[in-house]
Amino acid sequence: MFYDFLNEGESRTFTRRGISMIAKLTGKKVVGAKQTAKAIKSGQAKIVYIAEDAEAKVTAPILELCKQNNVEVVFVETMKKLGMLCGIDVGAATACILSE
Repeated sequence: MFYDFLNEGESRTFTRRGISMIAKLTGKKVVGAKQTAKAIKSGQAKIVYIAEDAEAKVTAPILELCKQNNVEVVFVETMKKLGMLCGIDVGAATACILSE
């Protein structure tokens, strides 16, 4: 399942949506924690995807950047599934869709 991290005024909530609706992430994207952080800092990140089984020391800084920059976060069950969604043969801790 995916969990969307959405802003509602000043509060933030998580909502679920089924993984079966998405086969691959579409649009311009970057994969990996360093590239995702760079995209968030530069204001290019539209949606950030984070694998639930990724190490907290990798994902915590990304989550904090998303909060600071009001970027939507979607959680994916595993690194393997996120890698598959990104069209790569290995797992990914984070990825993001870039603004057009």
